[in-house]
Amino acid sequence: MGVDDIINKGKKLLDENRDKIEEALKSEKAEEVSDKILDGAADAIKKVVPAEQHAKIDDVRQNVDKHIGNA
Repeated sequence: MGVDDIINKGKKLLDENRDKIEEALKSEKAEEVSDKILDGAADAIKKVVPAEQHAKIDDVRQNVDKHIGNA
């Protein structure tokens, strides 16, 4: 099995399960997990950038969060 075969199988599985995947991404559990990950990443980045950049980091974090989970 070549790389192209693996990619094609992955695409097929994605197409066949698109509804389930989208539902999972909009679930409460996805919201909880994504919030923890996004909070951790934002906090880590804030430790290495100047304080005047923190608001921009919060804006990016909120924008990403809008696309994952249910809130």
